[in-house]
Amino acid sequence: MDSTHSDALVFFGATGDLAFKQIFPALQALVKRHDLNIPIVGVAKAGWNLDQLIARARESITKHGSLDEEAFAKLCDLLRYVDGDYREPDTFARLRSELGQASRPLHYLAIPPSLFGAVAEGLANAGCATNARVVVEKPFGRDLASARELHQILYKFFPETAIFRIDHFLGKEPVQNILYTRFSNLLLEPLWNSNFISSVQVTMAENFGVQGRGGFYDEAGAIRDVIQNHLLQVLACLAMSPPTAGVPDAMRDEKARILKSVRTLAPDDVIRGQFEGYRNEPGVKPDSQVETYAAVRLFIDTWRWSGVPFYIRAGKCLPVTATEVTVTFKRPPIDTFSENHCELSNHLRLRLSPDVVIALGMRVKQAGEKMEGENVELIAAHHSSEEMAPYERLLGDALRGDQTLFASEEAIEAQWRIVENILDGATPVHIYQPNTWGPVEADALTASNSGWHDPQPAPK
Repeated sequence: MDSTHSDALVFFGATGDLAFKQIFPALQALVKRHDLNIPIVGVAKAGWNLDQLIARARESITKHGSLDEEAFAKLCDLLRYVDGDYREPDTFARLRSELGQASRPLHYLAIPPSLFGAVAEGLANAGCATNARVVVEKPFGRDLASARELHQILYKFFPETAIFRIDHFLGKEPVQNILYTRFSNLLLEPLWNSNFISSVQVTMAENFGVQGRGGFYDEAGAIRDVIQNHLLQVLACLAMSPPTAGVPDAMRDEKARILKSVRTLAPDDVIRGQFEGYRNEPGVKPDSQVETYAAVRLFIDTWRWSGVPFYIRAGKCLPVTATEVTVTFKRPPIDTFSENHCELSNHLRLRLSPDVVIALGMRVKQAGEKMEGENVELIAAHHSSEEMAPYERLLGDALRGDQTLFASEEAIEAQWRIVENILDGATPVHIYQPNTWGPVEADALTASNSGWHDPQPAPK
């Protein structure tokens, strides 16, 4: 980890949707809570000037954050703007001028991957890539081959230690809490293996559709949009071995190691679905075979996890919006109280959103003469208005040169390798009705492990 702090922040795509929804609120938070005091240069081709960028920043923070006039005024003092074509050398010459004396800039590429090469080359030719860092947004390609091509483009101008592949899911407090809960509580680690765990489920459910993004979604689908990246990273957090304390990159190395041990998915391991009415969305092909729902069954070929199925599903127009992990423990070896008629429930439930919950499922005796029990959950819930938003945390880490929460080349390529055999219509798509839990065909994946665990609505 390079501990030197970047002395300027440049973000390409300054007038785009990501900047509007995420980056401007994160920048104000960095100014307010972390005393960020370096030049911040927005770059875009929109025919704008600095006043228009500042107006856009105010609108962004008002709508997607919490406007703080004092912090916003400080942010405005730091903002610069360069308007120009990413393929024109003059754009980068003017950027170099705006950077002034800055010699260690952080470049954030909030732009399509097809522009990475042109921007990286423009930065290098203008002297803006020396001692610089670069942050790139997902998607990191569309498959394994294109991911490797993107990496080679970036490696022409930046070393791996200067490349920060951002997955905002890794900046979420509840996702980090998976690691903290596992590695700070010794009571879990002895049980965290195939001797005691029968299955692991990860569900990312959304009760809405594509929300006007049909054109984008019809090029991606659920597997590329959230399973290949966000949810495989959650799997890595659940399955990885403890990282060696104090060793740089140990966390990233362990995640990459476990992802490389995940078997490549076969068509029999996936069920794809599409909600009724998706093909009527603007931008969606009338005969689209893109999935709005996907369920996969994965296995990890290590001693710790041999034989334990990991089930991941994600879908739109499901009954609730929630992301939840359920780790199900095996039944006791002997049914001491002859309760074969009941479903014994030993599990750890980690609710990641919209509320944060850690729940331990146990069976306890019911009051009365008989030795009969009931399933209960010991629940710890956590709500805090002081939690950092993912982009605030991740941009701050990138400025400090801390790659812990950023994906490595090995991890990204392992994730694409895992899903490459089930992309682009490799299996049929099944129609399901909105407000249901997806196509009934997905039930067969978990039939041998007590079925799916459906997240419940968050309490009002």
